[in-house]
Amino acid sequence: MFSDTGRNWRPYHQDNNIWAFAGNTNADGVVQHKFQHSIKARFLRFVPTEWNLVGRIGMRVEVYGCPYKSDVVDFDGRSSLQYRFNQKQMTTFKDVISLKFKSMQSDGVLFHGEGQRGDYITLELQKGKLSLYINLGDTKLRFGNTHTVVTLGSLLDDQQWHSVLIDRFNKQVNFTVDKHTQHFRTKGDSDNLDIDYEFSFGGIPVPGKPGTFLKRNFHGCIENLYYNGVNIIDLAKRRKPQIFIVGNVTFSCSEPHVIPVTFTNSSTSYLLLPGTPQMDGFSVSFEFRTWNGNGLLLTTQFSGGSGVLLLQLVSGKLLLEIQEGEHILTLSSGSGLNDGLWHAVTINARRHRLTLTLDNAGSSPDHLAVSAAVFSGSRYYFGGCPDHLTDSHCIHPVPSFQGCMRLLFIDNQPKDLISVQRGLIGNYSEVQIDTCGIRDR
Repeated sequence: MFSDTGRNWRPYHQDNNIWAFAGNTNADGVVQHKFQHSIKARFLRFVPTEWNLVGRIGMRVEVYGCPYKSDVVDFDGRSSLQYRFNQKQMTTFKDVISLKFKSMQSDGVLFHGEGQRGDYITLELQKGKLSLYINLGDTKLRFGNTHTVVTLGSLLDDQQWHSVLIDRFNKQVNFTVDKHTQHFRTKGDSDNLDIDYEFSFGGIPVPGKPGTFLKRNFHGCIENLYYNGVNIIDLAKRRKPQIFIVGNVTFSCSEPHVIPVTFTNSSTSYLLLPGTPQMDGFSVSFEFRTWNGNGLLLTTQFSGGSGVLLLQLVSGKLLLEIQEGEHILTLSSGSGLNDGLWHAVTINARRHRLTLTLDNAGSSPDHLAVSAAVFSGSRYYFGGCPDHLTDSHCIHPVPSFQGCMRLLFIDNQPKDLISVQRGLIGNYSEVQIDTCGIRDR
């Protein structure tokens, strides 16, 4: 596994699989592994998975590094860099644009340029995928559904670095994201791309309205941004007149202190976190992402045996159940939540009323009335349950959740998953802490 920060670890993939490296079978043999793809990182983490049970684990590693130049710029979702041309119009028959980016947001414009006669090029993050829009000289295409758009990648909002290369010659375009390349031809009636006045990075500004943008801006970090051989970030850092800065940009990457957890096993994965018992009501919130349509997200027993709460995914929908003796109250919300995107869930309980909120302001909260007053329990099980022989406090009627969670709060207090990993609080089984191991589909 590797990381830039010592947090949010990323497994090494080869042939689209998480790769395990076989070791030697004696004390002095040498086993060499050559990567298909190079790794650029500051930290490496080795996780032993199998070893000789009657011997000891030993490891000797030789690591060779190379010099690496890095220019970075951080956008806060309300800012942009505008590269202004020396002349009114920039006409090109060949374009090469390269960059790396990382973000926790699933949507945002990375760059945009357009001309008055209909030419335009836009690179946009949409639902965790990267879409390239391009048109060469056809005004009719811009406002119809016939523009050229090519989409690559998935789960690109994972706060990991992703590389992008766009190489165009006339109508022929090579679009590469993380070693995956799509070759295509553009529509339009011209071989050249005409861009007027400026090329914008991080958003699409509205002409004549400073600080106003047409679409959601990019929120994240961009590294080594080159536009036709021009180092855009270097120009911005040196405050060159060709670069106009809109909003707040910084030249170091802000690292959100977010620790994800991956639930890997559909029968044995679980995460146990403590709560404050016998409080008048409770609140729980977290975010999840998964490809699976079914799985247990959360269960807890109320104090005094007054009821049990179950929150699960059923056919891609949220299903909240409150079991009060022989009576079961249900509440359903959302659909298609197994789309691989992050979804936010909040449950608030006060007295005889529970509120379920999905994706914050994306939908109106749903409410459920219960007969008995709700008092918080002491244990919250996320993702699944331990074996019933060792813990009878967890009800597990459905398969365990497989996917990732992050930003876990109980009673408005964030839960420190690193402390869980160190055995200081809670308990867990078959989970990977400080990494989201969900695979791209």
